[in-house]
Amino acid sequence: MAIMTAPGVTTQTVPAPAKPSGKAARRIKDNLTGHAFLIGAVVCFALFMWYPMIRGIVMSFQRTRRGETTWVGWDNYTRIVADPSFWIAWKNTFLFTILALVVGYVLPFFVAILLNEFRHAKGYLRILVYLPVMLPPASALFLFKYYAYDPSEAGLFNAILKFLHLPTSEWMQSPTMTIPAMVIASTWMNLGSAVLIYLASLQNIPGELYEAAELDGAGIWRRIWSVTIPQTRLILALLAMLQIVATMQLFIEPLILANGAGTQDSATSVAYLIYQHGFFQNDLNGAAALGVIMLIVLAAFSAVYVRLTTKQD
Repeated sequence: MAIMTAPGVTTQTVPAPAKPSGKAARRIKDNLTGHAFLIGAVVCFALFMWYPMIRGIVMSFQRTRRGETTWVGWDNYTRIVADPSFWIAWKNTFLFTILALVVGYVLPFFVAILLNEFRHAKGYLRILVYLPVMLPPASALFLFKYYAYDPSEAGLFNAILKFLHLPTSEWMQSPTMTIPAMVIASTWMNLGSAVLIYLASLQNIPGELYEAAELDGAGIWRRIWSVTIPQTRLILALLAMLQIVATMQLFIEPLILANGAGTQDSATSVAYLIYQHGFFQNDLNGAAALGVIMLIVLAAFSAVYVRLTTKQD
């Protein structure tokens, strides 16, 4: 850009600012778009996850009465731990988690192996297995409660037991059958998701490994143990951790199937006890303390899992 001056004076030219090239402008635009999506995700996490978590930790050291909040230190924790329902809830939660791992973790893996062997109708079978996942959890549990777990002989499971000349059960009305009945319902509802994940992992295993195992004379169980499990080890470990974390937060099953606590507190879980303290007893501070205890337990388990998987890698 030239600057106009008087006659006889040297004209000074100032270069115009360089415009960004097409690639540079596109890169800037992509970066701005990516940061915009990232900021939105961070804001959502901050509002709906981080803030409630921090707020719950703060509330666990407070006591609110008639609108006045005071700091009470560890009083909420000692009061919660001294409650007999606290230990009953943890016992039921751990029992449910163990049974869910025995049934709900092993069964989808073998169902996926079975489906992977089919040569025809694979798509139809996948839809059939995944169908329970598409049902709303409340609808599926009400189906179990009023149809499958009917304590009379009209109930589906009791009708099957009677046909097999086996003793019938009261299911959710029986303290000993409450947890196994919830495990059956939970496994049926969540089976499809795990099966599809396992199927995707199984299809990535090279067929040459199975052919070499067959040439060595390995049977089906030997092939599963020596080829299938080692090749899907990472997926198995990841789903084991996710299932333990999910089952430890047992809530909707006792709420619907057992109307909350169940017979003789046989269905009371830690998550339901938090709900009971917060909404029935109006003890938000105690509920927050119990939630922090659960957070510490799950964080400790996750840390152990990360430590063990890091050593294996």
